[in-house]
Amino acid sequence: MEHALVRGRATHPAVVGTAVMVGPHTHINGSTVEDEAFIATGASLFPGSVIGAGAEVRINGVVQVNTTVGPGMVVPIGWVAVGNPAHILPAERHDEIWEIQRKLDFVGTVYGVGNDVSMRDVMRSQSQFYGHHHDDVALDQR
Repeated sequence: MEHALVRGRATHPAVVGTAVMVGPHTHINGSTVEDEAFIATGASLFPGSVIGAGAEVRINGVVQVNTTVGPGMVVPIGWVAVGNPAHILPAERHDEIWEIQRKLDFVGTVYGVGNDVSMRDVMRSQSQFYGHHHDDVALDQR
């Protein structure tokens, strides 16, 4: 639907199965979404995540890097799925989420660097990466 972002990455392509609903303002970044899944408005799926067939990620749900939401599972409104297999927790349980997430290599998965790299270096690399697209041309989708 409108304003959804579906972005593949060199090491994590975006794969969306058949009969999948992708709601408005959804962010699918390097994630695999299997058949007949429901990804609601504002959901965020991070690189390396897998959403099983028939699973649901409801409004503003988050699926962290390298997390697997099994077939038929539900990530409730505003909750966070983290780990493989997924632990599904409300956002206010941040300490528990972080305990699992910190082992999932967010920085390595998303930016391709180690935890010891400074944000200044990460952002320099990101600027160079996006700079390669400076001359891209938007295609008319009619």
